[in-house]
Amino acid sequence: MSSDVKYYTENTFVKPENSDVFHGFFTRHGGVSASPFAGLNCGLGSDDHKGDIQANRQLVAEATGLSSAENLLSLYQVHGAKVVYVDKPWSANGRPKADGFVTDQMDIGLAILTADCAPALFMGYKDNGDPVIGAAHAGWKGALGGVLGNVVEAMENLGVSKNSINACVGPCISKSSYEVSLDFIDPFIEENEESERFFFSGSKEGHVMFDLTGYCAWRLFRAEVKKISLLDRDTYSGETDFFSYRRATHRNEEGYGRQISVICINK
Repeated sequence: MSSDVKYYTENTFVKPENSDVFHGFFTRHGGVSASPFAGLNCGLGSDDHKGDIQANRQLVAEATGLSSAENLLSLYQVHGAKVVYVDKPWSANGRPKADGFVTDQMDIGLAILTADCAPALFMGYKDNGDPVIGAAHAGWKGALGGVLGNVVEAMENLGVSKNSINACVGPCISKSSYEVSLDFIDPFIEENEESERFFFSGSKEGHVMFDLTGYCAWRLFRAEVKKISLLDRDTYSGETDFFSYRRATHRNEEGYGRQISVICINK
């Protein structure tokens, strides 16, 4: 089993020196899966061999410091805005249908699976110094629906000071790779006219390019998060590092993997 996993964590959160929070945006490097899922495919919903997926998730659990792969939790992501609180591990079959979750419990890994959508990880502190963490799956529907702000609200409900919240938007499809039809813009403008700033001229007539990362950052700003960082990595063009649903679709490939982004409070 390959343990040569790679993840991005530098220059994302500003943590206290004694922070007991791990976070990382994992790439497809390492892992045991074969093509077209080659590498560290952690997507429970993919058509990869289930044993390989579990082996990959075990590698991630070890890298994050979790006591068990069973404590590496992911959601049944539905491109919505629902956020749930986690107080204990659940089974793979017991995953709630949601696109965000928060916890103040130790040894629970909040894991987001993506293949072009934006993963977002959150960290904040209660007045007594105890950490609270969150994670969100922000495809365009979820981002538009308010999933990022809902994570912030759920963290506040656990006693977090909003001023203490760090949020980072991880690797996703970039504006240079995300071409959409003109009618794609309409629900964004209906939600807020200023959304127009995140659409740019496309190469094809009747199409525009969408800046998902920038839009997510703006929605975090609107949720009054002051500490926002962006990991500017394009999943579509970065084939060596990332899985991409759109790239696989354009190539008529039989399947695609999912990279994983994780945050947890270590014991």
